[in-house]
Amino acid sequence: MNSNHYSKLGTLLLVFAVAVAAVSPAAAVASVDADGVPEEAEVGEEVSVTYTLSDLYAGDTPSDWTLEGQTNLTNASWTVTAYGVDGDQIADSQNFGGDSFDYAVSSSDDMDEIEVTVMGTVPEVAEWSYEPEERFTVTEFTEVRSGGGTTTIDSYDAHHYTADSKEARNAIEDAEAAIEDAESNGADVSAAQDALDNAVGFYENGDFDRAVQNAQDAADEAESSQSSAQTRSMLLYGGAGLVALLVLAGVGYLLYQRQGDDYDKLG
Repeated sequence: MNSNHYSKLGTLLLVFAVAVAAVSPAAAVASVDADGVPEEAEVGEEVSVTYTLSDLYAGDTPSDWTLEGQTNLTNASWTVTAYGVDGDQIADSQNFGGDSFDYAVSSSDDMDEIEVTVMGTVPEVAEWSYEPEERFTVTEFTEVRSGGGTTTIDSYDAHHYTADSKEARNAIEDAEAAIEDAESNGADVSAAQDALDNAVGFYENGDFDRAVQNAQDAADEAESSQSSAQTRSMLLYGGAGLVALLVLAGVGYLLYQRQGDDYDKLG
């Protein structure tokens, strides 16, 4: 191996080392344990969720920073309580109202864990969407540094619905299952799919009564198509069986005739 090759190899290794050094590690932030975050909730329902934030100064997180919380819950209220290393509460709980709060975090105050409880009402749905389903932010926590810069700690969301939208979604899901089943059995589901598409369109326009009706039509059409496909299959199989039976009867008859001719010759 010549010196030129070693020189090129050394240059490549140097470039690689510089590239690796230039990639800064992601900032480590507090960890969050959530209790009571709903997967889905009805519009107007009261929700209460409690979060426990620990590892408040993990990695390169400064010893003094600001915890920011946000929510889409309406009429929201927050209760923030700090605990020391021994688990004792180190100060009076602070209460906040509104869709956000800011809370100063400092190691000099012996803060080791922070408990945040948010209470509020599930908001109205701004825009209906079947897929992806409508969701709202239950809570989002952000680390805000005094010197500038923010890092999202964690975010929690949930599906929200009304009684009418849930009925329509269930009807559409039932229709989807019926169409899938019919299609897997060889049925022509084009008409059912058209009705289903209309149901989704009505759903996304907030016309849930018509969404339910079209979804039910789609399911009925799918079941009818499947029944027709099964009938055709049975007729096909029956016809094929009849043809096979006739062929066998014909072959049997020919064999019988031939056997009779052989007997006549022997006689």
